[in-house]
Amino acid sequence: MSSSKTPDKLFYRQDEVCRLAKIDPETLEDWEKEFPFLQAGQAGDGKKIFRARDLEIIRRIKQVIAEKSVTLAGARRKIETEFGLKPTPSVHPDKLLKALWQVRDDLQELARTLGPRAKKN
Repeated sequence: MSSSKTPDKLFYRQDEVCRLAKIDPETLEDWEKEFPFLQAGQAGDGKKIFRARDLEIIRRIKQVIAEKSVTLAGARRKIETEFGLKPTPSVHPDKLLKALWQVRDDLQELARTLGPRAKKN
């Protein structure tokens, strides 16, 4: 999917990605929110960097959206399928809260089991 014009690099700065994919930075930021598998890293200078694979995905997102035959959610599913990406399962907040309470209860029980020794440290 990479074009012959694309330099052979492992990482690309955000401005390079925008130039190569012919999109503006605002669009890229919107897509980062909409497509959770796009996760920019951070260079030592604090600027966003993307992997070569991310650039391929971004170019494909642009193609799919340009077809105007799918919604953003449909585009996300299509890209996930094409690139073998697994969607991040969402966890209901109540289930997460229940798990946290269980951890708290387990830690309190462990502290009781250890007795006064645990309080000295």
